Amino acid sequence: MTKIRIVVGDDHPLVQAALANVFAEVSPEVEIVACYTLDAVLEAVAVAPADVDLVLLDLNMPGTYGFAGLFLMLAQYPTVPAAILSAQQDAATIRRAMTFGASGYVPKSLSLPHMAAAITAILAGERWTPPHIASLPGMPADQDLELARRFASLSPQQMRILALIVAGKLNKQIAGELNVAEQTIKIHVSTILRKLQVTTRTQAAVLASKLAAQTGTAEG
Repeated sequence: MTKIRIVVGDDHPLVQAALANVFAEVSPEVEIVACYTLDAVLEAVAVAPADVDLVLLDLNMPGTYGFAGLFLMLAQYPTVPAAILSAQQDAATIRRAMTFGASGYVPKSLSLPHMAAAITAILAGERWTPPHIASLPGMPADQDLELARRFASLSPQQMRILALIVAGKLNKQIAGELNVAEQTIKIHVSTILRKLQVTTRTQAAVLASKLAAQTGTAEG
């Protein structure tokens, strides 16, 4: 049987431990790569993207904010399926995730058998969401579709720079952190503003904050 490789991005050790039991239900041939930050997820996928069958992303692990991690994954590895694994399970957040390109949305509140079934479905190519979502009325808002279009136009490096802008870093600080010339950062910032259709760094940060998906009080 072919080995199934799943990269899990979640900074809660107990969640990672529980998922080990879930994946045992999916297949005895599952290889889990546990990552506790977004950078670790990207590094794990970079080793051999073609060998990764699925990436599961928490919404609020270190190195990301809301859906920014999903956008960065899709920008850098568009052929690798990426699904959200989160404690948030309101319909608005789930619909936004799917609009933004997630392969599925798996609530952490699912029982182990149901979570195993959800992950099995996603591995089989289905776009899985909790059953109650399909029965609720409503379509993705036009503003969500437009937001997805704008952020999808950013390159992986531009997404990283935007995240640092949101964190309040200046161009010189960003250049030092990414080990590139400050002039290069200035060029990227100009491109980011143009692609996001805003005129200032503050406006870009406000727009990016809409990725935070803080529609509820639950973590992750």
